[in-house]
Amino acid sequence: MAGHSKWANIKHKKAAQDAKRGKIFTRLIKEITVAARLGGGDPNSNPRLRLAVDKAYEQNMPKENVERAIKRGSGDLEGVNYEEIRYEGYGIAGAAVLVDCMTDNRVRTVADVRHAFTKYGGNLGTDGSVGFLFKHCGQLLFAPGTDEDKLMEVALEAGAEDIISNDDGSIEVITAPYEFVLVKEALEKAGLKAELAEVTMKPVNETELTGDDSVKMQKLLDALESIDDVQEVYTTAVID
Repeated sequence: MAGHSKWANIKHKKAAQDAKRGKIFTRLIKEITVAARLGGGDPNSNPRLRLAVDKAYEQNMPKENVERAIKRGSGDLEGVNYEEIRYEGYGIAGAAVLVDCMTDNRVRTVADVRHAFTKYGGNLGTDGSVGFLFKHCGQLLFAPGTDEDKLMEVALEAGAEDIISNDDGSIEVITAPYEFVLVKEALEKAGLKAELAEVTMKPVNETELTGDDSVKMQKLLDALESIDDVQEVYTTAVID
């Protein structure tokens, strides 16, 4: 069992994502382009691309945008060559932060990320300084009231690694990164649709923040999220 309201935090995260839909399109196009470049343009043989394409369609991205991004990545169309970089640092009260970026200008990106950390009370760390505090995995979160027995049976049979029941009644299914799509499809086929489903960097342990600390931490996370080159921000902080 886990503490605090996982459900409330996830709903807040979803609302914040929906408010930035235009930026989500830009980030997904970058992800599709890079995934196609690294693993080929066929989603059926490229799990990372399949995941990015599925996410794009969930966000109602037009099919032609998706296909154009795949062609750019595969080299069939000219486009910007993005580089993947991960920055690691500390936020308020020592909460760990991972910042995944895709950029065509590394100097600009590190300057923007460092500025956000410094301005809002955090510190940019060195490679490996906090990465070990996170686990790369698939995460599916189900609403309170979901049939736990059915969920557990279907998820484990499909290859899930773990099922976590939270104090607020929500249930998490954890998978290996490249088993995520198979598990998600099996659950949906059984009529179990997750409220949030993503491949993520899940904190091994969490840091609960309240009061001024939670406000300061949210400002830091918002500043990092607003940087154009930033794809994803992960943190061990749980904000009240």
